[in-house]
Amino acid sequence: MDYFPLFLKLKNQPCLVVGAGEIAARKIELLGRTGAQISVVAEEISEKVLAMQGLLNLNILNKRFNDDDVLNMRLVVSATNHRATNEQVAAAAEKQHIPVNVVDNPDLCSFIFPAIVDRSPLIAAISSGGASPVLARILRAKIESMIPAAYGRLAQFAEEFRLTVKQHIKQPSQRRIFWEQILNGHIAELVFSGRIQEAESAFKNQLQQAEKSEKKGEVYLIGAGPGDPDLLTFRALRLLQQADVVVYDRLVSDGVMEMVRRDAEKIYVGKQRSNHSLPQESINSLLANLALSGKRVARLKGGDPFIFGRGGEEIETLMQQGIEFQVVPGITAAAGCASYAGIPLTHRDHSQSCTFVTGHLKDGTINLNWKQLAAPNQTIVIYMGLVGLQTICQALIDHGCPTDHPIALIQQGTTPDQRVLTGTLSDLPKQVEHADIKPPTLIIVGTVVLLHEKLNWFKTLKEP
Repeated sequence: MDYFPLFLKLKNQPCLVVGAGEIAARKIELLGRTGAQISVVAEEISEKVLAMQGLLNLNILNKRFNDDDVLNMRLVVSATNHRATNEQVAAAAEKQHIPVNVVDNPDLCSFIFPAIVDRSPLIAAISSGGASPVLARILRAKIESMIPAAYGRLAQFAEEFRLTVKQHIKQPSQRRIFWEQILNGHIAELVFSGRIQEAESAFKNQLQQAEKSEKKGEVYLIGAGPGDPDLLTFRALRLLQQADVVVYDRLVSDGVMEMVRRDAEKIYVGKQRSNHSLPQESINSLLANLALSGKRVARLKGGDPFIFGRGGEEIETLMQQGIEFQVVPGITAAAGCASYAGIPLTHRDHSQSCTFVTGHLKDGTINLNWKQLAAPNQTIVIYMGLVGLQTICQALIDHGCPTDHPIALIQQGTTPDQRVLTGTLSDLPKQVEHADIKPPTLIIVGTVVLLHEKLNWFKTLKEP
């Protein structure tokens, strides 16, 4: 993040604009919306800027810029066509530690103007950090179409009752829940339609009920998918944004964690081979205790919580204690990684069934139905099989699979670090030994692997 986003209060604050042409006029108009006290310094004053003088009470100085013009200013903008003047303005403002923007010269800027969606008092700002102002404007247009003008009315409605709610609901977490219910429900619709008196009456009734209601927690068991945050479901994203606490696993990607509400508490309970940060029984108890304390808890798991995710064990504990919960399915690693690797799990010429198994080693052995897994015309997907890869390949060969039977290993599927190794049961273990593979990984066995080279559509950032 090259620029930190902030909103400045400029009402009645002195601001300087150097230049008085077309571009300067746009900046003056924008600053004028904030109620700033604007001074304009320029040797030539355009008709447009002169027309704005009375409306915005501009202090126009028809002269050449000098360094003293920036003194006591809260913010400075240079909008001239002269590089030397722009450099002088930037240097003078920098010397006085005043934020400065030089239009179309990002190297001289200490701040930049974002593309703005104005639903006052609700404001959205979009910036590309100067990399592509046109792209920022395109995104602004998209957001403009998604946010009706009535959202400004809703923000004003909330502002009117903010202090009242704070006086009646003391706990910040409970106030947040209350406001989420108000701003996402029937009362918001009344405000949107202009039925303000009805909205106020309904608001007061709901506030009275909120004061009397018992604080109750809830658990959201959410599948985070195989890694690509774009694969999250809409429901998963919505619940992540409202959760007070997020309890997450090792397989949850950084991109998905970026979707979590910023002020939510984050608790890591990831498991690695022979290194569990928290035993499963303790995780079950943690979820229950957090919910019983009134928290809304997002239990975030890689892939799908009901496929080798032990989600069933966790909700059993919640049911025993009468705790409300929701289950949000996720794209399991088998579906996600196979798709991104261009390996169909079923194909009428190769495979008429697909079996998911875990290759997790216990006491040096993998206890699976090898005879069934070695049968032809099927696809086998093996989770957590990296450490036991040699054992898996040999067991399949011992139970009837040919040594040249196709097999693939997918590292960090669906992410920019995805890597796919293909080979046979006899040679893939040796490939992996020298490949510096980093978990999580997924193994796919079957002749569908032969389609990888032809159907490999996903190009990672590291590929040409």
